[in-house]
Amino acid sequence: MSEEEDDIILSELDDEELVQQMFDDLYDGLKEEIEEGVNILLERGWAPYKVLTEALVGGMTIVGNDFRDGILFVPEVLLAANAMKGGMAILKPLLAETGAPRMGAMVIGTVKGDIHDIGKNLVSMMMEGAGFEVVDLGINNPVENYLEALEEHKPDILGMSALLTTTMPYMKVVIDTMVEQGIRDDYVVLVGGAPLNEEFGKAIGANAYCRDAAVAVETAKQFVARKHNQGVATV
Repeated sequence: MSEEEDDIILSELDDEELVQQMFDDLYDGLKEEIEEGVNILLERGWAPYKVLTEALVGGMTIVGNDFRDGILFVPEVLLAANAMKGGMAILKPLLAETGAPRMGAMVIGTVKGDIHDIGKNLVSMMMEGAGFEVVDLGINNPVENYLEALEEHKPDILGMSALLTTTMPYMKVVIDTMVEQGIRDDYVVLVGGAPLNEEFGKAIGANAYCRDAAVAVETAKQFVARKHNQGVATV
């Protein structure tokens, strides 16, 4: 079987077979194969947005579902997300040129005092995999970092992550500051991290607590869809 697998020549597959093969390659975290597949589809005249949604997002949706259902675990998802990143690096400049529609935008970062980032990185990658534009602020972010990023990037969503019980309360500092500045209602605030729960999310005034990356993506999609619908309704 493995010998046969080595003999797959991506350029000889038709479009449909190639996309299916890319789903498998993404699932297996094969970055070079994904980059090759993206380039082949572009050479065949596929629009960058079509490559993104049908090949990459389509493949990451399967990864996300299996992660949610406990079939895949964090290491495999990180590998898949890394392969996706390879494809995204080729598509990003092209998407910018073509002004492709975007799902939405998100600013995400781990809060001040906390240097954990695996969960946050996973959310960033899965959100990109779902077609969101993501600005990742990294770790140890004071409230100013979040506010500056919101001002600069005007995202739909602010995501905050904490892995320590001692840094969790800082999320409330950020949300309270947004309230004071009158900008809280302009953004959907999603929070996550191992010690958090739904009650905590509600208590600090977040829109939702997301227990893992798969849930974060689903929740983000729902809120952005709702936001767009409201926008249409108020026009």
